[in-house]
Amino acid sequence: MSTIFGPIHSRRFGVSLGIDLSASTKQCNFDCLYCELAPLPAITKQHDITPVETIIVDLKHALTQHPNIDVITLTANGEPTMYPYLEELIAQIDTIKGNKQTLILSNSAYLSDPKVFHTLLKLDQVKLSLDAATSEVFRKIDRPAEGINIVDIINSIQQFSHVYHGKLFIEILFVRGLNDTHEEIAALNQALLAIPCERIDIGTIDRPPAYPVEGLSFNELFDLSHHFDTTLPIHIVSRTHAQAIPSTFSHNDIITTLDKRPLTEDDINALFDEKSKKRFQDLLNEGKITSIERSNVIFYLPSQNKERKRPKTAQKS
Repeated sequence: MSTIFGPIHSRRFGVSLGIDLSASTKQCNFDCLYCELAPLPAITKQHDITPVETIIVDLKHALTQHPNIDVITLTANGEPTMYPYLEELIAQIDTIKGNKQTLILSNSAYLSDPKVFHTLLKLDQVKLSLDAATSEVFRKIDRPAEGINIVDIINSIQQFSHVYHGKLFIEILFVRGLNDTHEEIAALNQALLAIPCERIDIGTIDRPPAYPVEGLSFNELFDLSHHFDTTLPIHIVSRTHAQAIPSTFSHNDIITTLDKRPLTEDDINALFDEKSKKRFQDLLNEGKITSIERSNVIFYLPSQNKERKRPKTAQKS
């Protein structure tokens, strides 16, 4: 079984070639309610380990077949930071990647491990999940292995964000009735304000989950996004745009909405009716609305807000 999959065309990260660091079976320190993989108890170590040499051979072959990718993405049927030879693997990838970026998709649980922390600093891009900010909700939604706690995770993400020089992304996946409450969002908001990052992607369940839980609609995600601080670079990631109900927005409504939360073209197409889209285009043509780019994603916002809504990476000390 090859450890390589893709390429996958992603609006968030470009054209990605994936490396599965647990290709044969699920190995994870979480057993998330929303996981698309079959339920399995959370574990603390990988037992089925793919040699670095095997991965590099597979990757070299894949790069000859797909030379025009943007990123090499480290992921797994589980958590990639559990791979015991991650530092060695990244070092070898760096010798063959050329101008391609390296990216890891992590659940953040082992970032408190100094070795993992310093290994992830060597990547060009890092995506860290943060589904909850209180212990009770964290245990319910992510079902972590023994010894993993949300306080350590949040502290580690905050520390990492201030020393990491690449592109940092935070991802939150919302599950109905669990982490979508006002209390949990307030706790998440407080944690996120101390994390300078490129983008905060919020989404929901869009594949059959491991357990009987439900996701949110796009409109619910949009409403929920307004409960976060307006300086946070929130991006709604949803395959349920088509289920949204378009509404009528006046010129002032459009400016007010974009002031509270910058929107992508997909968001606008989902939320605005045809007359509102025409008003949006008029405002854009008049220069009252402008756009900013955050790692492959274009956002629209009032022109006067462009400096205030700058990516938080510009605020790193």
